[in-house]
Amino acid sequence: MKDIFSYNIDIEKNAYMNWRTHKHQHIRNMIALAEGFSSSSITLVKQALADNHDKKADILIYPILFNANHAIEVYLKAISWSLNVLTKTNEQFKLGHSLLDLLNDVKKLVTVFENDSEKISYFNTMINPLEKYLDELYSKIETLQSGGKKRYNIDFSRYTLDFKGEPQFYINEFDNVVIDLENFCERFEEIFKQLDSFAMYYLYLEEE
Repeated sequence: MKDIFSYNIDIEKNAYMNWRTHKHQHIRNMIALAEGFSSSSITLVKQALADNHDKKADILIYPILFNANHAIEVYLKAISWSLNVLTKTNEQFKLGHSLLDLLNDVKKLVTVFENDSEKISYFNTMINPLEKYLDELYSKIETLQSGGKKRYNIDFSRYTLDFKGEPQFYINEFDNVVIDLENFCERFEEIFKQLDSFAMYYLYLEEE
């Protein structure tokens, strides 16, 4: 049996894992991975839109959502890391997988670094589509722990059960839980465009 990590004689049938990554460019590498997850999410959506007669979208939606959310996470961590370098905080990025916490951390760092109301307002305007998505998402994945503390099951697209062993929101719902793929594609292309733009902009400033 041939190894997975091996060459194909046809160069077009190979994927080179280290062609877009570089040994000492850690933030740039994160952006490359974020682009990979975002592109895979959009590519799968477009494939389903092109031909969904076999209802492939119903099963592909889980990796689509996982890749989309993970792309957001890695983009935000890359932006945060660049801003931490620019503001000399001696930190990298906020740990964890809470997209809302990561976004709020980035917004705080943008305010500190820019110190300009127009630039801050521009950032907030451009990032608004992401905020709207996260508000919607978090309303779906919120659960209450003992004592009334809120927890958000961001792994909802990875596992059918939450941290308490309870079914995720889409399994418990009596009515259909549906995602409009055309709308998804349009909105996420905009979200990824803005995240990539800010990630590259702050990386450029950090590398100057």
